[in-house]
Amino acid sequence: MLRRALLALLPLVGSAFAQTASSYVDSGNGFQFVGLTDPVHQVTYGLTFPPLPASGPAPTEFIGEIVAPIASKWIGFALGGAMLQNLLLVAWPNNGQIVTSTRFATTYALPTEYDGPVLTTLPSSSVNATHWKWVYRCQNCTSWQGGGSIPLTSGAAVAWAYSDVAVDQPANPQSTFSEHTDFGFFGIDFSSAHNANYESYLSGNGGTPPPTSVPPTGPSTTTQPTGPTIQPTPYDYIVVGGGPGGIISADRLSEAGKKVLLIERGGPSTAETGGTYYAPWTADKKLTKFDVPGLFESMFSDSNPWYWCKDITVFAGCLLGGGTSINGALYWYPTTSDFSTAAGWPSSWTNHGPYTNKLKARLPSTDHPSTDGKRYLTQAYDVAWQLLKNQGYNQITINDNPDFKDHAFGYSAFDFIDGKRGGPVASYLRTAKARSNFAYMDYTLVSNVVRNGSQITGVQTNNTQIGGNGIIPLNPNGRVILSAGSFGSPRILFQSGIGPSDMISLVQQNADAAKNLPPSSQFINLPVGMNVQDNPSINLVFTHPSIDAYENWANVWSSPRPADAQQYLSNFSGVFAGASPKANFWRAYGASDGKTRYAQGTVRPGAASINTTLPYNASNIFTITMYLSTGITSRGRVGIDAALRARPLVNPWFADPVDKTVLVQALKDVVATMDQVPNLTMITPDVQMTIDQYVNAYDPPSMNSNHWVGSNTIGTSPSTAVVDENTKVFNTNNLFIVDASIIPSLPTGNPHGMLMSAAEQAVAKILALAGGP
Repeated sequence: MLRRALLALLPLVGSAFAQTASSYVDSGNGFQFVGLTDPVHQVTYGLTFPPLPASGPAPTEFIGEIVAPIASKWIGFALGGAMLQNLLLVAWPNNGQIVTSTRFATTYALPTEYDGPVLTTLPSSSVNATHWKWVYRCQNCTSWQGGGSIPLTSGAAVAWAYSDVAVDQPANPQSTFSEHTDFGFFGIDFSSAHNANYESYLSGNGGTPPPTSVPPTGPSTTTQPTGPTIQPTPYDYIVVGGGPGGIISADRLSEAGKKVLLIERGGPSTAETGGTYYAPWTADKKLTKFDVPGLFESMFSDSNPWYWCKDITVFAGCLLGGGTSINGALYWYPTTSDFSTAAGWPSSWTNHGPYTNKLKARLPSTDHPSTDGKRYLTQAYDVAWQLLKNQGYNQITINDNPDFKDHAFGYSAFDFIDGKRGGPVASYLRTAKARSNFAYMDYTLVSNVVRNGSQITGVQTNNTQIGGNGIIPLNPNGRVILSAGSFGSPRILFQSGIGPSDMISLVQQNADAAKNLPPSSQFINLPVGMNVQDNPSINLVFTHPSIDAYENWANVWSSPRPADAQQYLSNFSGVFAGASPKANFWRAYGASDGKTRYAQGTVRPGAASINTTLPYNASNIFTITMYLSTGITSRGRVGIDAALRARPLVNPWFADPVDKTVLVQALKDVVATMDQVPNLTMITPDVQMTIDQYVNAYDPPSMNSNHWVGSNTIGTSPSTAVVDENTKVFNTNNLFIVDASIIPSLPTGNPHGMLMSAAEQAVAKILALAGGP
């Protein structure tokens, strides 16, 4: 069914300006539409309306089209930009015909038949071996029950739903079907979609095309949307990806006087960057979900999670700031071992101190982020300390002694600034944007680098308004830096003919991507996507009468506790000035293979899930999540599938059984002193299950911590690494990577801070490398 994720889209139109429809001409029928092609699924949506009359009633109909690859089993189109209380059009192919219906939903259930609109499939519709194309007339379709309507003289959002799962009864227009597998939305200026040739279109005649019409650039059944063309500007450095690595790189490069372009595939995040995704109670203060630390848990329960990448099968942030705009912002200064040769770093990287100091000068940590200097919701901290204090733990300020990570316990530390989300967006990006030699482009997806053998000449984007072909060039001796993340950067390499042959073969089988590959003689075989690590993590859930579970964070978005909301809005203090983690601790473990592994614990009020036979008070729950980090030996692999979606190919958790043994022991140790804490009860697992049974039954993907590293690992040989000690991709002249994918093994704590230190060091090495601009 069309799910609730399509809710609340209208407020986003202003911020999502680059996901906006533009004019194009369908070369098959000559109709001029205003629409958009979704870059993930390559489905085109177009609309055209009769001319607006000088007087009298406005049009009540339009002509639309949907052109979809044959893998699209059904498509839904919401004319009001939301599932509820809006006219919904649904279509799918069946035996060479298009089956269609108009539907309506008043609850979050399968939309039902809606009488009133009249759908007529027009003759230029078709179904072939690769695509299906529905061109239709929709009469009585500009308004619907409940007062909804299309604003024919202004702009609004429309939404689409996509499924690769077939409907239950393909011949039945009112068939039931499962929830969609993807969704999206875009803005459309309806005032620009009225066409003088409308009556000719109804008779099957394309009429007189506008002088700006262009030939198709996509499948023969349709053209890609186009807009005004501008000449591309060449740059000294093109940085792909507005996450921490990309922002820090762009800032330091522009600081050095280089002409820099930072490209982000998503759009704004915080209000400072133009974001407008406000909670109902923060709108008057213009504070977005990404500004308020206490809204972190709502990232995972939002009915409209537009900020997650739709073409990556794990959580990844597709917005400015990347992961630093949607994570819990736990911030640990790196340890000496994090950059050691034993951890896989070249020897030239081991002196991280100067670069970490540069990071600390821009982003100091805090374990008391509220502006009044107080800590809030500390009950979970207090109970966890009672649990661990008799196990030899030391209560410390963790970032005051980064190398002390064995039996260390302290308050969670963050890089929040003045009670709001900080990170590179609120620091490095600010200084970069102030420079005239820095440029920024959002809502622009880079598919591949453009190269001639080992020489990179630019990047290929989906923005065809740039030079007509979407290519952004480099200046002489210019360089490209990929900072698209542990899944995004490998995919760009695969689509550039760099990586294992099985991944490049998938690109060759995709018609749209294959045309941008270099000749096969120029393919570069590197272990892209290999060597991947992520922390295996397992949750223990407890209850204690002193705990305030804060309604398990369920109400923070729409109906927070009034006093806490008011306190935060008044001076950025209180519960909402911090995220959910309240305490962290570490312990070192020896193992049967002679290696030392570190276990990390994170303590927070509430719980993501509970599985228990015991009665419990939901107001008193808290979670201890145990991770395994430095020393872990398990590795996995990431790559792409036939649809070019980035995904794990080999899970990296517990590939080595010794890792599992150590994490099980760490879990047992945490609960070993439970009887020393009065009224403390563990409810997941409960008394019906041992720790060993609990871990054995744990769903492996549920162990995902989303701390992916290593997919473009740094090293000294192209047989085992993707980038060299200067972060330059092996066998290329001017292609670099600065993101979590180059990190050769997991750091001791969450990689957030260590990654930014690595970015400082990487960009310094790139600037020092001879031969650049």
